[in-house]
Amino acid sequence: MPLLLNGERVDLGQPPGELAYSCPALEEQAKKLRSQPARMVGPKGLLYVQQREFAATTPKDGSVSILGSDDATTCHLVVIRHTGSGATCLTHCDGSDTEMEVLLMMNAVKVLSPNIECGRLEVHLVGGFSDDRHLSQQLTNQLLRAFDCLQDNIHLVTFCVTELNDRQEKGNHFPFIYGIGVNVKTGEVFHATFPDRGPAEDLRSASILTGAKMVNIYDSRKEQLCIGPYFWMPFPHVDFWLQQDDQYILQNLSTSPLAEPPHFVSHIRATLMYLKEHPFPDKTLFPSRKPWIYRKNSDGLWERVIADQI
Repeated sequence: MPLLLNGERVDLGQPPGELAYSCPALEEQAKKLRSQPARMVGPKGLLYVQQREFAATTPKDGSVSILGSDDATTCHLVVIRHTGSGATCLTHCDGSDTEMEVLLMMNAVKVLSPNIECGRLEVHLVGGFSDDRHLSQQLTNQLLRAFDCLQDNIHLVTFCVTELNDRQEKGNHFPFIYGIGVNVKTGEVFHATFPDRGPAEDLRSASILTGAKMVNIYDSRKEQLCIGPYFWMPFPHVDFWLQQDDQYILQNLSTSPLAEPPHFVSHIRATLMYLKEHPFPDKTLFPSRKPWIYRKNSDGLWERVIADQI
């Protein structure tokens, strides 16, 4: 019985919205999360996870206390935690390869949980809304099926997705929650926003825009953030995209143009410019084909480590 709710296997035959309404505790948890004001999380002790990235650690981590991600519209934010070891993993899924991404997350948590029988695996799903193209609903269904196909039992604790994360304003639909954080010491999942999305935000975003697959960005044993190496071909028609107005970029490079946060277009422009400046990253960014390594400094901020210091 892989995906469990109150000790019973989740009925995937019912629409996802009805799943929460059939369980008062699950619906109440979604309401509680939606009612929270977004907590602004600073960079100290934070490990920010971008789209198609995941990171896992344990309460013993001396560098990272919060895993977080935001800017999710049709995307979903997924947290898996083992109650015994406290091992916690967060990812930002966009539906590119959901089944494989769920397996990667599960393995990351199990590796950090030596005695998997002492405790249980729990999952928190947040994100999406009632978008016109039904992309959120598709991703919700993919995630539920992927978790239900696992060999390990996993308990659904938070379910604030699609219809349950939807609000309307002037006839248009928007997510209640764009971002979450998880406290790796306590396991608390909370509504959050992150002014700092680094380090190497443009580099990481460039890899996503060029089609990179889900990647683990953190080595909790060494307490190191590992970025890359990334390799891509020159981005097609990059000059054309950079010449377009904001509305054109919004309409053509977003899955949900009306629901994007205000900085979406400026973020895309910065990423496109980065791709223009680095058409061959194997030559300019990763000539040694080794990742960029970051560690938290004494102020709790990420600092790049040169090769001979690793």
